Amino acid sequence: MATPRDPSTATATAAAPTETTRRHAPTGSIGQSTAPAESQGQDAVGSRTGRGRQAISWRRNLWAIWAAQMLAIVAFSLRVPYLPFFLGDLGVTTTGGQALWSGIVNAAGAGVMAISAPFWGAISDRRGRKPMLLRAQFAATFTIGLMAFATAAWHLLALRLVEGALAGTVTAATAIVAVTTPKERVGFSLGMIQTAVFSGAALGPLVGGLLAERIGYRQTFVVSSVMMLAAGLITVFLVQERFTPPKPRDDAARGGLRGTWQVLMTPVLLAMTATLLAVRLASSAVQPIIPLFVAELAGSLERAAALAGVTLGVLGLTSAVSSVYFGRLGDRRGHRPILVGCALAAGLCYLPMALAQHPWQLIALQALFGVAAGGMIPAANAIVANVTAPERRGVVYGLLAAAASLGGFIGPLAGAGLAAGLGFRATFVATALVLLALTAMLLRLGRRQSSPGTT
Repeated sequence: MATPRDPSTATATAAAPTETTRRHAPTGSIGQSTAPAESQGQDAVGSRTGRGRQAISWRRNLWAIWAAQMLAIVAFSLRVPYLPFFLGDLGVTTTGGQALWSGIVNAAGAGVMAISAPFWGAISDRRGRKPMLLRAQFAATFTIGLMAFATAAWHLLALRLVEGALAGTVTAATAIVAVTTPKERVGFSLGMIQTAVFSGAALGPLVGGLLAERIGYRQTFVVSSVMMLAAGLITVFLVQERFTPPKPRDDAARGGLRGTWQVLMTPVLLAMTATLLAVRLASSAVQPIIPLFVAELAGSLERAAALAGVTLGVLGLTSAVSSVYFGRLGDRRGHRPILVGCALAAGLCYLPMALAQHPWQLIALQALFGVAAGGMIPAANAIVANVTAPERRGVVYGLLAAAASLGGFIGPLAGAGLAAGLGFRATFVATALVLLALTAMLLRLGRRQSSPGTT
């Protein structure tokens, strides 16, 4: 479960960072850019998309990737509102068992992705970002399609493990946009990619709940697979990348993976890692229990899948709108205050969810949480781009994706476990406490960097 930014419109010579500045790009305070300036987009490690060669249209790339990501995220999220009920068809008959298995299935892919994402990120810095995006899209086409033929709960679990190892479209798409967009537009562009993610997360559950009722669970998996295939074809024919592999001596001079870990250990990137982990944990902790909680609030299983789709989908809808607004605002005003304010708002939204007595109350609160989440993720990704040299962004985003995936792994398991042991409402309280703790950490870091004598 991304974003970057900042300006500079000098000459081509001034825009191209020296090899020394590339190797030793420092990090700064939250929201402050200290990475080398780029007036044109860059394809991979310093390969220019602007002057001196036929330019790649970064706008064409952006809109093509936006459309592909929209389709991909819709495809992934179609199954969310009916997954617990599909598990019932596969032999998991108790409500507690469905919540637990749903949490395990959701967590499995995220857990494997936490291990595989840094590996794919490092490869993208050496082989190109477009091949990594295609790998993720076509792998998901097959895994989702095969889910339509599952006859036992462990079949879904196995396919999710494979999906987690090979998929990961958001990370690959974010890396392409981050290196092919002019720096003064990178915040807006990554905000647009996050809008596609949120919009897909909004439409997917809404459409998935309706399709599950009208054509059945298995047929909805087939629809998901076809949508993922369409996303891959858009990438094949419309996305451009002119990749120049790094020379071995340049890669060694940058310190390789060891140098990347040194960058990640700075306070700013550690804070952004914690942010992405917490946001993913918060959204995924309630995902496996929302359909069952909605059914409990409604007092009936009738239309529970459709109501769950609305509950989950409205979060993505409001996030899609707010991510564009906050992305532009962050380019003008700075990303740190947006990140802190949205983290606080997100935590405060989760507390009253534990007191909801009707599905529409839960829907309204999820909508408000979506506004806050829509500000947090683009702001965090923008800060990462601002303090990271272009040639490191693939592996850095891969490592950050691993942290987010870890949140996606812990969240469903913890949420389902709390719900099974203490009831659905305990999950919302625990999630609120995590987000409020994140807010306190961000405030503390901001005060430390603002105090005299700090850098």
